[in-house]
Amino acid sequence: MPHEPALAELASFLGDRLSRSKSERALHGANETWFPETPPDAVAYPETTGEVSRILAICARHGCPVTAWGTGTALEGHALAVRGGISLDLSRMNRVLAVRAEDMQAVVQPGVTREALNAELRTTGLMFPIDPGANASLGGMAATRASGTTAVRYGTMRDNVMALEVVLADGRIIRTGSGARKSSSGYDLTGLFVGSEGTLGIITELTLKLHGQPEAISAATCAFDGFENAVQTVIATIQMGIPMARIEFVDEVTAAIFNAANGTALPEKPHLMVEFHGSQTSAAEDAQRFGEVVAEMGGAHFDWATTTEDRNRLWKMRHGAYPACIASRPGSMGLVTDICVPISRLAEAVAETRADIAESGLPGPILGHVGDGNFHAVLLIERGNLDELKTAKSLARRMAERALRLGGTITGEHGVGMGKTDLMALEHGEAWEVMARIKRALDPEGILNPGKVVKVNR
Repeated sequence: MPHEPALAELASFLGDRLSRSKSERALHGANETWFPETPPDAVAYPETTGEVSRILAICARHGCPVTAWGTGTALEGHALAVRGGISLDLSRMNRVLAVRAEDMQAVVQPGVTREALNAELRTTGLMFPIDPGANASLGGMAATRASGTTAVRYGTMRDNVMALEVVLADGRIIRTGSGARKSSSGYDLTGLFVGSEGTLGIITELTLKLHGQPEAISAATCAFDGFENAVQTVIATIQMGIPMARIEFVDEVTAAIFNAANGTALPEKPHLMVEFHGSQTSAAEDAQRFGEVVAEMGGAHFDWATTTEDRNRLWKMRHGAYPACIASRPGSMGLVTDICVPISRLAEAVAETRADIAESGLPGPILGHVGDGNFHAVLLIERGNLDELKTAKSLARRMAERALRLGGTITGEHGVGMGKTDLMALEHGEAWEVMARIKRALDPEGILNPGKVVKVNR
């Protein structure tokens, strides 16, 4: 085994927290989409920043790749050890280190999940709102610059990470950012590491911006006869400045899938799923204004979720869309797209994508966080069917090219990983080579999550 010297040295201080068992390696070689199983040579379980530093220093000396692992929910193969080495499982670094209620900040280790943090905050009147659906680790969410259903109001991880502690490839520990709300001091290294997908350093601590829990929350679904009117309703709502907390789109195929999976009775038409946060008065006023837009656009079948339990069921159904889509075609796996376009081009992007999917012959339910121009097509592929996989990849590439033509991006929230690396030059041009130079400067041996985001020739 080429990385045996590194593994032997790691085992000398990690003991049984360096696992080479087949089951552990298989768990850390799996993913939720179409990538083949890619087990690492071993799995390391650090418990402190100092241990992460020591692990990286050893791996740097021996040229052993290190791929960070959070909860394994990433969709572009980010956490797969495609060149072997170790999977650095950060799940045991799972402490909330401080809640600074007066500053509306929390300091956490990377293995803390978003649900665990919000449970800790329940009695403070504060919350961390970024909600990608999966109960992902906050370190992983920062590394992929995640967002989700609430980004239209609260922003993405980029907007809610104030400071980081990061271990560099050679084991050095640095801190970026601060607890101050703004700074003009030097380069924005926090912004550099947020979204770097573990290719530049390992995040071992995060200072996060918190938000007040809203006094009132109202949520609803509404149906439209055609997707065009649903999408135009989104555009009109955003352009009118109605402050949505969530505004999600699902097409008629997804609505039918929801009914089959959850026993609901949604009309099998395109739907919007919305939520308003504010005071009792403002939430009611926002809902009323939105209702007027829906009526003008021909929407109907309003179904208000009036209790906490009803709202939780609504968003559980939405967050369960991906497994429900997979279950709708037994024996399938998913290739998930997540292009994002300017809101003014959203209707055009959805229309062209729907036509392209229909022509391909593949099932491809469409849904997404359309309030910020981000939507997904879940392309359902029969496992082992290479022709369908080829068709899906071609379709996904056309979607990405369409997004760029319309002034958008190849990925709104899922990240690059290895699934979209071949599209990066198309979006960034010479700037992609600048990214590679930054990678070489911070990780000259190329040990951190190799094969992802950038291409570095050695």
